[in-house]
Amino acid sequence: MIKLSGEVLGGSDGVGADPDSVMKICKEVKAVAKTGVQVAIVVGGGNFWRFRDNKSLKIPRSSSDAIGMMATIMNARLLAEALRSIGVNAHALAPHSDDYFAMPYAPVRGKKLLDKKYVVVCGGGTGNPYFTTDTTAALRALELECDVLLKATKVDGVYDKDPKKHKGAKFYDKISYDEVLDRELQVMDLASIVLCKENSLKVHVFNLQVEGNMLATVKGKKIGSLIY
Repeated sequence: MIKLSGEVLGGSDGVGADPDSVMKICKEVKAVAKTGVQVAIVVGGGNFWRFRDNKSLKIPRSSSDAIGMMATIMNARLLAEALRSIGVNAHALAPHSDDYFAMPYAPVRGKKLLDKKYVVVCGGGTGNPYFTTDTTAALRALELECDVLLKATKVDGVYDKDPKKHKGAKFYDKISYDEVLDRELQVMDLASIVLCKENSLKVHVFNLQVEGNMLATVKGKKIGSLIY
């Protein structure tokens, strides 16, 4: 399971869809898929909508989250179509869908597609408000029986502070779920870490901005941070 933020599809400003950024990610995914590894993806929608970025509109949280879930379906369909354009079999799946925008999500359908070597791109979040796409990634990884959750970020891994703001930030090549929770580290939302901990789902955090890191991580090279 690969967790991608919506912002990575938006290029340098993280807004909308930047063709070069989208295709760069798709080529990384293609390289992983060519190894024979089954690949599922959960994508966020922050390049189009976030509740916290639009609080001034005074939209109820549940309605704002519904808009965000639609944004993730846009991104899932975009990724699936872009992957197909470079020869990768892929399908977008989402809860509350009707086959036109994405296939209705169900664990059985997702696993069947993975067994057929399709890349499964999950949009629509969990289908419920108040849950982030980090939590969605943990949930879908468990439902689809994934071996590991790969969290793609803009930094090298897990730090005790934001390394872009603090020069002395401490890097962890390995860190326990409990320590992430105790320190309230912001690498993923804490609900997703709890879900991973309760089900022993390891999380590998890596820098997506370094070309080849996704494939190297899948091959087991010591890149980024492992949460276990």
